[in-house]
Amino acid sequence: MLHLISPAKTLDFETPPKIAEFTQPQFLEHSQELIAELRQLTAPQVSKLMTVSEKLGELNAQRFLEWQLPFTPTNAKQAVLAFKGDVYTGMEAEQFSKTHFTFAQQHLRILSGLYGLLRPLDLIQPYRLEMGTSFANARGKNLYHFWGDIITHQLNQELDTQKERVLVNLASNEYWSVVNTKKLHAEVITPVFKDCKNGQYKIISFFAKKARGMMSAYIIKNKIKKVEQLKGFDTAGYYYDERSSSPKEWVFLREKN
Repeated sequence: MLHLISPAKTLDFETPPKIAEFTQPQFLEHSQELIAELRQLTAPQVSKLMTVSEKLGELNAQRFLEWQLPFTPTNAKQAVLAFKGDVYTGMEAEQFSKTHFTFAQQHLRILSGLYGLLRPLDLIQPYRLEMGTSFANARGKNLYHFWGDIITHQLNQELDTQKERVLVNLASNEYWSVVNTKKLHAEVITPVFKDCKNGQYKIISFFAKKARGMMSAYIIKNKIKKVEQLKGFDTAGYYYDERSSSPKEWVFLREKN
């Protein structure tokens, strides 16, 4: 069983990593190709492309220029520790033990617009490039065209090593859309998190993102390899609700947040 999450726009490259072990991203040659094209953009063009402020446009244009190989612990950081944001706040990977990191490396994957598919301990350098960005490139009109079926094929290869050919989708729709489900040889389970507000259960973005990170941590800390065990997820008051779930979409409810 593998589970997928999205990256985060917020990054932390200041805090020293808790673990010394690291790996290299598997698709750096593709990342290099993207970087070469992104470097052709001016700061104002980056701002327009990403719909961000002038200041953020300048920051990310500079990041593209400074991106360089080889990746080492002095110029890069493990992805699961570098990304910050709601999902990663919920996950609290900085609290993982060495055993947790080992399990995560085998069972957690992070989708990325620049790096394609990351393992938790893969080193990354600072960047911002959301998967939904309409960046026209040599392979097509956007990043979905750029990555094509590369990520799907890699997931299939990695699923070959798992006891259960199940992929738990904890990614956002923007990132999940890069996976070609028609060519994915796995059962896909998508957890949905709903909080009670004004007497009704609704998906509240902030809480749902944190819950995705909490479920990832639940999988890792409990070394879950069988998807049925996910129904025991009870972090922060969530519980599996069979009545509102379907075979492919598992709903988890919470009364109070």
